[in-house]
Amino acid sequence: MHRALAALGHPERSLPPVVHVAGTNGKGSTCAFLRAIGEAAGQRVHVYTSPHLVRFHERVRLAGTLVSDVALTAALEEAEAANGGEPITVFEITTAAALLLFSRVPADMLVLEVGLGGRLDATNVVDRPVATAITSLSMDHMDFLGDTLGAIAFEKAGIMKPGVPCATGAHAEEAAAMLARVAADHGAPLLARGRDWRCEPVPRGLRYTDARGAIDLPPPGLPGPHQIENAGIAIAALRAWNPAWLTDDAIARGVAAAEWPARLQRLSGALADSLPPGFELWLDGGHNAGAGVALAAHLPAWADRPLHLVVGMKKGKASVDFLRPLIPFATTLTAVAEPGQHLAMPVEDIVAASGGVARPGPTVTQALTRIGREGPPGRVLVCGSLYLAGEVLKASAG
Repeated sequence: MHRALAALGHPERSLPPVVHVAGTNGKGSTCAFLRAIGEAAGQRVHVYTSPHLVRFHERVRLAGTLVSDVALTAALEEAEAANGGEPITVFEITTAAALLLFSRVPADMLVLEVGLGGRLDATNVVDRPVATAITSLSMDHMDFLGDTLGAIAFEKAGIMKPGVPCATGAHAEEAAAMLARVAADHGAPLLARGRDWRCEPVPRGLRYTDARGAIDLPPPGLPGPHQIENAGIAIAALRAWNPAWLTDDAIARGVAAAEWPARLQRLSGALADSLPPGFELWLDGGHNAGAGVALAAHLPAWADRPLHLVVGMKKGKASVDFLRPLIPFATTLTAVAEPGQHLAMPVEDIVAASGGVARPGPTVTQALTRIGREGPPGRVLVCGSLYLAGEVLKASAG
């Protein structure tokens, strides 16, 4: 990355203030809260996220607007030409092109999401972000990041920089100890949930509290109890940076306005319309053990109606660990693999991971048809993979 960026004239040195976000789960949602708060304050916000769900250009948002195909193509071609045929991955060349665009379009903040890990990630080329954030950690990508929470936390903590505050959520003891150790080694002030800041539900929304005082907030725009922590991490990072534009009002309006596809998103459109009246269709891209636990924490609020889980996963994911906390809440569980789904886990493997509880769809459309015929109106939650989520969003658009 340093070689490729040098060939491009070091665009990473000409960026607006950067908030760098790592973690296993919640990175995208935290980025959504950061962006929404900035935009509520009237700021121009660049955003870099991955993966995309439907179209590749979703990864790059320039000053509030998704990059055009023409601009993205031109930047990718310029980055490829500067790279001169040297070895480089798709994510690395995309990141180089995105940084080039971010350096050329004026903005007030760049929200930069890590692709994988942190220490060796292609985005970890910014020497001096204004703040960093590390969201929920769990076992995922163990072939790259290590097979213990401590090892994974070490890789994520690689985005910490000397003197740059790092906001983190609540973590298991092993992960928290590693984050604290790396923060001390880097000289990075660590802002941990429960010690340095709190964000808790109150009757009319949330209350965020840190050393500077308390803010009463409306309910988050993103549903689910896990979003309370993601909103808090975003607020803690921004208050540690403390730009002149950050007001309590902007924080409140941003938290309420945040949106992010495939994070407990209620769907409308063609797929939802295929269900009988009274059904709700929901979508979540959660796909690992931590995401299963987070989803399960939301499901008691849905106990008033039958819940039908439709699950498709990516090959290599820990399907047993994802499914275990969810199965007790499911009226039915259906395993699916869409024809266009990248690296889809075979349906029979998901059935086996469920202990035989799941039945084959084998596709989302077939699963919805069966669910709609069999019982009273309920909720259908499609989950297990961001790649599946992308296919569902395409089908929903008709």
